[in-house]
Amino acid sequence: MSVPLTQVALAAALLAIAVTIVMAARRWYKRWIRRRQWSRAQGAEAEASRLLERLGYDVLGAQVEGSYSLVVDGEPMNVPLRADYMVSRRGRRYIAEVKSGKSAPRLSTAATRRQLLEYLVAFEVDGVLLVDGEERQVHEVVFPVPSGDESPWAGKQLGWIAAGLLTAAIFWLLRTG
Repeated sequence: MSVPLTQVALAAALLAIAVTIVMAARRWYKRWIRRRQWSRAQGAEAEASRLLERLGYDVLGAQVEGSYSLVVDGEPMNVPLRADYMVSRRGRRYIAEVKSGKSAPRLSTAATRRQLLEYLVAFEVDGVLLVDGEERQVHEVVFPVPSGDESPWAGKQLGWIAAGLLTAAIFWLLRTG
């Protein structure tokens, strides 16, 4: 018993239509998920400035642009960045980065840690804040790097000053003696 050619063609056409519908539905679902995530992120970011102000921070700027320079194989390279907020409290300046979702607000997420460390370097601030936009929590993150007050040159500068004073004292003693 053979299947008529028209039935095979009809089955192939129906299969093609079904595959097209499934693919279109998948694309629509992915776009819907992205829009939903983007909407959640925007809402969290908008609420974050109010949260920071309630916690005593002064919001100095939103979507703050900054940069830092690298030297790669002897060639300079500028790295532009944009942080969510620059804030201050008690005379200290911070970059505040707002995260939402399941993994982004967690410091166990490597990309989040790297971003905060990069902001600390680029913006030359006193610290960085991780704002969990959905849990409405603000975490001050301290990295084991010298801050602006603890320059690696600070001890060396003091040593050079001491050496200069000692040299001046020796010349003064030789001159007067």
